[in-house]
Amino acid sequence: MRSLLFWLKQQLSARRWAVLLLLLGVIVPFVIFGSLAEDVWEKEGFFFDVPILLAIHKTARPQLDVFVPYLTKLGVYWGVFPAAVLTALFLFVKRRWRALEFFLITLVGSTIINRTAKVLLHRARPHLWVSPAPEFDYGFPSGHAMASMAFVAALVILAWNSRWRWFVLIAGILFVLVIGWTRLYLGVHYPSDVLAGWMASLGWTIGVGLLINPHRVGRKQPRQH
Repeated sequence: MRSLLFWLKQQLSARRWAVLLLLLGVIVPFVIFGSLAEDVWEKEGFFFDVPILLAIHKTARPQLDVFVPYLTKLGVYWGVFPAAVLTALFLFVKRRWRALEFFLITLVGSTIINRTAKVLLHRARPHLWVSPAPEFDYGFPSGHAMASMAFVAALVILAWNSRWRWFVLIAGILFVLVIGWTRLYLGVHYPSDVLAGWMASLGWTIGVGLLINPHRVGRKQPRQH
């Protein structure tokens, strides 16, 4: 009887944390993203967008104008993409199929969400000053913000049961914040674009993680004699 009660307590505790993670990690981010997207769809502005951009632009320096365009490329082409390929190869070599499935679905799905939202919402990028690295497609949500957040959130989930989890979490948060700042410094995104990208990728990644559970190991099949 005691063992049964202990097992039930474990199951209830695990489900409670799963529900909490579903609420805070999936529903809340998607509600925020949906609220931002609705205002963009209705062509409504956000009171904080322009003041934040102008405040960041006051910190502009010629040296940063040269450096930041290179730094921002780490958010997709020079950083996230090659790192994602290496991570996928590592999971493949280690035969961690469930983790690999989770990782690939997370990154590919995040890209699809980003491109779909941009095409549907058609939000123009800000033109408050001449950018050192201009962009010419639609701005909402930020692709760099989504790619960096999806990659980091996926790594945090994969590393959560290891001794590296706090290092990955802290380094990942710093990386995501830096990439988001570069998009604002360059004047190619509004803060709401970046926030929406973060929320969409965070909700998507945690949702995929709850569905796939990349840490679960399948039962070994008994050997046939």
